[in-house]
Amino acid sequence: MVLAPNVYDAEPIPEAARAEIDRLLASGDLFRYTAAADAPVALLEAEFAEALGVKYALAVASASAALFLSLKALGLPRDARVLIPAFTFAAVPSSIVHADCVPVLAEVGKNFRLDMTDFEAKLAGVDAVMISHMRGHTSDMDRIMELCEARGIPVVEDAAHSLGTLWHGRNIGTLGKIGVFSFQSYKMINGGEGGILITDDAELVARAVIMSGAYEHNWKKHKGPHGQNAPELAEAFARWQNKLPLYNTRMSNLSAAVIRPQIPELERRVTDGLVNHDYLAARLNQSPWIDVPPPLAPETRAPDSIQFNLSAMSDDEVHAFMAVARDRGVGVQVFGMSEDNARAFWNWQFLPEAPGALPRTRTMLARACDVRLPVRLKRPELDFIADVLIGAADDVKGAALAYGT
Repeated sequence: MVLAPNVYDAEPIPEAARAEIDRLLASGDLFRYTAAADAPVALLEAEFAEALGVKYALAVASASAALFLSLKALGLPRDARVLIPAFTFAAVPSSIVHADCVPVLAEVGKNFRLDMTDFEAKLAGVDAVMISHMRGHTSDMDRIMELCEARGIPVVEDAAHSLGTLWHGRNIGTLGKIGVFSFQSYKMINGGEGGILITDDAELVARAVIMSGAYEHNWKKHKGPHGQNAPELAEAFARWQNKLPLYNTRMSNLSAAVIRPQIPELERRVTDGLVNHDYLAARLNQSPWIDVPPPLAPETRAPDSIQFNLSAMSDDEVHAFMAVARDRGVGVQVFGMSEDNARAFWNWQFLPEAPGALPRTRTMLARACDVRLPVRLKRPELDFIADVLIGAADDVKGAALAYGT
């Protein structure tokens, strides 16, 4: 008998991290700038940049901090307007507000991706675009980049959920000016907390490094590709010395020691996660009441969760579905039906401007389900989840049909 799988435990930390953690604890050397060279955070940045195929990386305290620094590095004026998908996590508009900018929300369709007609219509008057690949679902990046490049609008990719995702074989997070990833526990690499931004632009990373908290001349410990000195980076640092505020969002060496041994695990985790996701998606799509949208053609996903839409269900039936699934051992979150859900735009009461009605996004969120799907799950556990979800939908709709006859 298969028991209900625990989908809330994060990915385990590799044994290789233990010796480095013990060394750091014994030395007390947790601050990234204490060492003359090769501090764990600096090594993490070099290794992550190489893994993603970019020149520069900056590790910070969280992905939210990285998003904030991205906007500050772009030099946007106060009250600059930043266009985002209406389906994202509250940290995204929060980072924009924190950067003294104004979030502008674009509609998202039933496939969890940007409605490109609404996106294009709202580009007028926008100063930057922050694309959230929410829950790893990639919008039409070909069209997004075409539209933004034609207008000179910089694109920041919020790839917190998309480490390992490819677009035309290219790493997500490398398409825009800046890409941001998360190391929060429920992401593909588990650092508990932490984030990282990547870019090929020396000017942008230099500004971000200084504002992250590289005071005095600590920026000299940040290197270019392959840990080498890069003249263009040194010149950019020199230009911005003492000219930018310090926000002190640095990552500690201890966090880097936890994260670094997981980078070699990434390829396996991505492969296992995609196999698990697609197996479960195929099973769920056999139900007339459940729809898992397919990827876009250029997209190769790297999922550690699964999202699906409930079809032909009333609000009461949706609540009943969640309750039945929960009672049988599978927790389901419906984004628009969970009170105070941080992914429902109407709960972002801190926005400086009303987001508008956004009826398509609102309708989608009212039926969009979210289930954690750690890459460590095995086939019997996936079958348990599928059986519970399909059975819950059948029971709820069967009861409704029987009541209606």
